[in-house]
Amino acid sequence: MIISPEVITEKFASYDPKRKIAGWIAAGFGSGWLPKAPGTWGSLVSLPPVWWLGDLYGVEAVLWGTLCCTLIGCLVCARVLPHLQSDDPGWIVIDEWAGQWLAFGLIGLFYELSWLNLLLAFVAFRLFDISKPFPIRQIEHVGPAWWAIMADDLLAGIFAGALVLAGFFMVSGL
Repeated sequence: MIISPEVITEKFASYDPKRKIAGWIAAGFGSGWLPKAPGTWGSLVSLPPVWWLGDLYGVEAVLWGTLCCTLIGCLVCARVLPHLQSDDPGWIVIDEWAGQWLAFGLIGLFYELSWLNLLLAFVAFRLFDISKPFPIRQIEHVGPAWWAIMADDLLAGIFAGALVLAGFFMVSGL
């Protein structure tokens, strides 16, 4: 089921404006409302801002951005979820932003922040986020819903970064 921006806007109309803003942020600034595969759209839309951060300010900015994205994601999810029918609606993709950024940041700790590394981080992140191998699926059920939404994607980001780094280390002979 696709939830359109109109449905969300209407749902939030009876609440204070902060909840409307929280909904847009939770939806990855609207990217979660794109049709079909909202997680993939959210991850894709998160790439230009993280590239910009890394290119202008370095890996430290990417990691600080990841922390900020995670904290903001937790806050907006906690604000939005009580008004929804689901604990993890597909249109909430701020968690994809945080997980994708974390994967890129981890790679950037050891290798340059390049477009190739960003693409590898994207593919690896989507692989882990979609397949949810142990313990990623299990962490979805730990803690309050606003945390569980964020936690599985952060763990997928760690796994994605580790996979890409392991590949680089194997190729370079480390």
